[in-house]
Amino acid sequence: MEDFLEKNSTIKLDEIDLRILKLLQARSNLTTKELALKVNLSVTPVFERVKKLEKNGFIKGYIAVLDAEKLNKGLMVFCNVTLKEHTREIGRQFVKDIMKLEQVVECYNISGDYDFLLKIMVADMKEYQNFVLDHLGSIKNIGSAHSTFVMGEIKNTHAVPI
Repeated sequence: MEDFLEKNSTIKLDEIDLRILKLLQARSNLTTKELALKVNLSVTPVFERVKKLEKNGFIKGYIAVLDAEKLNKGLMVFCNVTLKEHTREIGRQFVKDIMKLEQVVECYNISGDYDFLLKIMVADMKEYQNFVLDHLGSIKNIGSAHSTFVMGEIKNTHAVPI
């Protein structure tokens, strides 16, 4: 893994950098002091390493992971979308339209039978029906949309395997 990182980045990541990344993935709100204790370094070098990792794009940002059920957004739906036509402009317009929809929390351009995979979070089936009719259905050039409803979440992580 380290060889890959050395070849494909402007900086070399050592074992301590990788440990810092793993720790921050698990708990992004760790203080520099807590990180320093966990990697057996003093605070200043850990602070400098974290800033270097941020500056070089290894750390894109910090988030709080929320409980969708408690926020009344417990219905998760994966929606496979096929476009009627495949031009650059139609694809760009679809992406612009999808970016405006707050219910769509993830969107991937995929290969295979479908063009895009959407992850949608809403309160319930009624809200999803309204979303499809009022929002998704108004986007031009959608040829088809196939929904898969999540019955139970088995594993959910934002961690990149290091």
